[in-house]
Amino acid sequence: MARKNSIRMYPQEMQASMALAWVYALRMLGMFLMLPVLALYAATLPGAGDNKMLVGLAMGMYGLTQALLQLPLGMASDRFGRKKVIYLGLAVFAIGSFLAAVANSLPMLVLARAVQGAGAVSAAVTALVADLTREEVRTRAMAMIGLSIGLTFSISLVASPLLSDYIGVAGLFVLTGVLTLISMLVVKFLVPDPARSKLHEDAEVQPARFGEVLKNKELLRLNFGIFALQCGMMALFTSLPFALQDLGMNKAEHWQIYLPATLIGLVLMVPAIIIGETRHKLKQIFLLGIALILAAQLGLLFGLHSVWLIGLSLIVYFVGFNILEASQPSLVSKIAPSELKGTAMGVYNTMQSVGLFSGGALGGLLFQHFGFNGVFAFCSVLIGFWFVLAAVAPAPAPVKNVVLPVGKAWHERQEQLHSLLIKVAGVVAVSFSADGETIFIKALQQGFDEAAVKKILLGANECL
Repeated sequence: MARKNSIRMYPQEMQASMALAWVYALRMLGMFLMLPVLALYAATLPGAGDNKMLVGLAMGMYGLTQALLQLPLGMASDRFGRKKVIYLGLAVFAIGSFLAAVANSLPMLVLARAVQGAGAVSAAVTALVADLTREEVRTRAMAMIGLSIGLTFSISLVASPLLSDYIGVAGLFVLTGVLTLISMLVVKFLVPDPARSKLHEDAEVQPARFGEVLKNKELLRLNFGIFALQCGMMALFTSLPFALQDLGMNKAEHWQIYLPATLIGLVLMVPAIIIGETRHKLKQIFLLGIALILAAQLGLLFGLHSVWLIGLSLIVYFVGFNILEASQPSLVSKIAPSELKGTAMGVYNTMQSVGLFSGGALGGLLFQHFGFNGVFAFCSVLIGFWFVLAAVAPAPAPVKNVVLPVGKAWHERQEQLHSLLIKVAGVVAVSFSADGETIFIKALQQGFDEAAVKKILLGANECL
């Protein structure tokens, strides 16, 4: 029944969402495509010697500049225009990719990766999606972007070792740069210009309200969680390819390890998330995901002497990783006030990038001085601490966010509208956008009378 009554996306909204999902996924391709092969490549460049810390910086430097610039560039898009900032970011990303392709030393590669990360268009793309979609369908548009990122991650891990065997890692950087230039054409010709750009509180950052997000203990736990997840992943890929190489596996054969791990991870993630959402077991599924990551890190700590044990550990790892990648943004949206969801996600995404940088830098440092055991012992302790933090956190309420437009007849009567809506069955909280044109409702997943809400919004004159 709910599917029959769902609001369909306009063709223009569908086209814009699909095109921007491509651009967003491509933005992540620069990191994902390099994960399985970059450490091995960096270690062969002049200036590397036995400096695994510098190799780790080549892996993670991308995340540092991304963390520093993605929110400022998102806010710049409010002032200078979405597409202008996106063009700038993509151009910088392409330049960084081409610089990486011609890097003739490890320090130059580190610099090129920093330039890549400086093309941080994620926040600007999200803002453009919000400009081009109605409130009622925006969640679906964002879900399309999330799906594109997940598929890009899985495909990249498998394709990267194979492609690099044919065109080299430098060729992968060239390919990334060319695809980035193509994506600029996609933005130009397939993404409509927004009729009007404005701040969308559910999708964009409000700098003046950072304090409210940073004071929320539950959001802080999730921010630490995404930091730990990405830090552990980057540390893993800074060292694991060397372990596979030591066991006699050529770089081009590494896909044989990654393919079953990523496929099984994707397949098992879907029912886990469905159970978590529909049976109100999100906390249990969330803890299961962390426990699987922890088990995998411990498995790698004690199983690096065997390709089979590494493969089994990676299967466990990617089941947990995919569960956590899918569930954590959902938890942020459930916990954050509806009108602060964009700000909460902005902080969350920044911590994700900080985790990428930290994982590369710390992973390289630990690998340099303590070898494989130092890397995976650190990751195990980090994930174990995260498990404890998550275990003592309260279970999230079974709620969802509903965003709807407010008719002009209600603009001067927000208090009256609020008092009517808060009485509707299943409504937990009601808030308004700064311009009064949008209403944010936090509602129970079951028992919410959405039809009554829409009737109130459409019947403004009857409520006079």
